[in-house]
Parts: sequence; C-alpha cells; structure tokens
Amino acid sequence: MMAWMNKESVERTIKEGHTVFWSRSRKEYWVKGQTSGHFQKVVSLSFDCDGDTLLVKVNQTGAACHEYYKSCFFRTVNPDGSWYINSEKLEK
Repeated sequence: MMAWMNKESVERTIKEGHTVFWSRSRKEYWVKGQTSGHFQKVVSLSFDCDGDTLLVKVNQTGAACHEYYKSCFFRTVNPDGSWYINSEKLEK
C-alpha cells in the first residue's frame, strides 16, 4: 500500500514497531489495523537517496487494501495496456 508519513509518524512507527501514518485529509494520525485488525508489524524501514521516500517492509496481518487484497497493488498492466487482477481477494 501507499500512505503518507511525517516526522512524528515515522518516529512513532520506529518506536511502536507498527505503521503509523498521517492522514492529510483528516489531519490526524492513524495506525494501520486500528479498526480492521489488519496490523502491519515493521520488519525494516529504508529511505531513498533523496531522503524523501520511505520503504517500510512489514509482516501484514490480513488485508492491507480496503478492497480486501493482501496488497493495494493487485492490478497488473499488460504490455498492450489491458490489465488483470493478480491475486485473490481475502475474506473480511
């Protein structure tokens, strides 16, 4: 999945060991799994050469996606521009 973090959410993610994100629309922090039970336990945290993008590897409990897929990236594009769903939907 993809979500926004700011300095405090990164610090909380490191300290708490699970992902904490910043909701730009709601202007509040949210813990992935807080309402769904689909938590993300942090395995590693890396950042890119510019220091403006984080890659957080996690052990995912249940679905990461609100459409109940393990990943939000469940659609793959073919060379001709068509696409297909590349994984099975998980149970709610």
